[in-house]
Amino acid sequence: MIESISIQSISGKKKSFQREITFNKFFFDFSEFNPSELQSFDLEIVFKIPIISFRNNDYKWVSCDKERIANEFCPKIIKLDNGFFVQPNINYGMWEINPTHPKTLFWRFNPQDSNPITQYTGKENAKKIIQANNSFDFFIQPTLLFSQHNAIEFSRSKIPFTAIATFTDHCDFDTLESIQLQRVFFKERNIKVTKGFFLNHFSKRADNASYENDSEELLQWKKDGHELAYHSLSQSLKPIDDSLADFFNFKPPFDHIATWIDHGYQPYNFTLYQNNNIDVNEFSTNLKSKNINILWNYIDSGTSTIGVINQLNRNDFTLSSFYKGILNHPFKDKLAMMIKNIIFHFYADRELILKYGKTAGSFKRFFYQRNVKSFFTFINCVFSLLIPILKVFLFWKSNKNKPYKLANYSPLFFKHKILDNEFYIFQTLEMVDFKKALQKENILKLIDEKGIFIAHTYFAVPMKFHTGRIFKKPNQVDDEVAQNFANLGEKIAKNEIWNPTLVELVDYLIKFERTELDVDSDGKIVVANSIDLIHRIVN
Repeated sequence: MIESISIQSISGKKKSFQREITFNKFFFDFSEFNPSELQSFDLEIVFKIPIISFRNNDYKWVSCDKERIANEFCPKIIKLDNGFFVQPNINYGMWEINPTHPKTLFWRFNPQDSNPITQYTGKENAKKIIQANNSFDFFIQPTLLFSQHNAIEFSRSKIPFTAIATFTDHCDFDTLESIQLQRVFFKERNIKVTKGFFLNHFSKRADNASYENDSEELLQWKKDGHELAYHSLSQSLKPIDDSLADFFNFKPPFDHIATWIDHGYQPYNFTLYQNNNIDVNEFSTNLKSKNINILWNYIDSGTSTIGVINQLNRNDFTLSSFYKGILNHPFKDKLAMMIKNIIFHFYADRELILKYGKTAGSFKRFFYQRNVKSFFTFINCVFSLLIPILKVFLFWKSNKNKPYKLANYSPLFFKHKILDNEFYIFQTLEMVDFKKALQKENILKLIDEKGIFIAHTYFAVPMKFHTGRIFKKPNQVDDEVAQNFANLGEKIAKNEIWNPTLVELVDYLIKFERTELDVDSDGKIVVANSIDLIHRIVN
């Protein structure tokens, strides 16, 4: 059934394997090609017969008429034209097929942009995307399994094969009053969240909530079943020496705070510490000593709107999908939103993002502060952005359905090593308009696709241009938003959606790392080790 198999590393090193299938298994011998020393490599498997079906992220069979990708948390199952099911014995890596090569399967390990991390560099904190530092110490020998009878798939959700909704809230605009109102709001609607908090009170806004001032209320969140997560340590920037003293000397206010969400440009942030010459070992050891092992990569797969809700669906993260979701906005707003998505998501390019920031900054300085020099900076930046933006619109037909660069492999969370310390890094979906993001049709779409979102939210945002915010006024909830959250709460109560906190989600999904499948003497694929993951037979 196999024509050829080869392995290739990012450095260009290549090796071919023998093609013998023994007892419905093909074993990969890495003795001459040590994966644990590699950051990235691909296996190219060419079958003698075409691949005719691919098991999709929604646990449904789809045709092979377009590029298909399955990441670590999706079924890796194909069906050949001779009726055989093929799947790996472990959940590591990505499977990828392309209609231009109907007999070829790529099994890819840490391909470019699959596990992205933001790294801010230079005086201007320019945004650079790096790939996670990964090594592949397989606990068993990677093997392809073949069966004429069945395959096995695992549920991402604790509620078998259902959707997942997780919220990670940034506390930038929180006050004591707003977190009290938020807690009641979510309690009434049966929704749990991961709530970011500032440990220390140091803010340009005197009423900003912090654990230092508002621990009693924040502990009530914990009591209600929410997860509390560090949102850096304070709202505003301190002198560098004071900031570093805060970072290395702070003590967790209670046990089991596993999640750290970067805030702003704090020098000790996961995405900034190297730019401030903080020792790598001291940084990672400090986090581990405080039992922090979940970090945000400072990346959103996209911005949620009508039809954009499922982080596992690459088709949600295209310019076409986003445009359809914002059709009812005024033209000026639509154009601004599209340009931002083109720069930040379609291109996700360091230089363009930097120029976009300079354009916005110089615009404000010229038009609001009458700074004449800023006008020339503004004009220069506008022209440098114009060509790449126009290219997208001029070639709209070929660009509109391309998945965003950093959403192509549907990252949810992944491992990253900082020297000898290992962390889990998560990626989010920006969710600022709850009228559109959580409308009934989107929730039904999420349920139907057995999808997932890890939302990046600002529940207390007060700005009026955020028309889909929770609070219409400081102490008044928007009726439409309230109804959307109530509908979500009902779906959660009916077990149609699992609503874990981030740490609960990670604790469950890391089990995918240790699952093991095999083929029995009857030629059926069976579970050798499920690690208590819910699974079912596919036939």
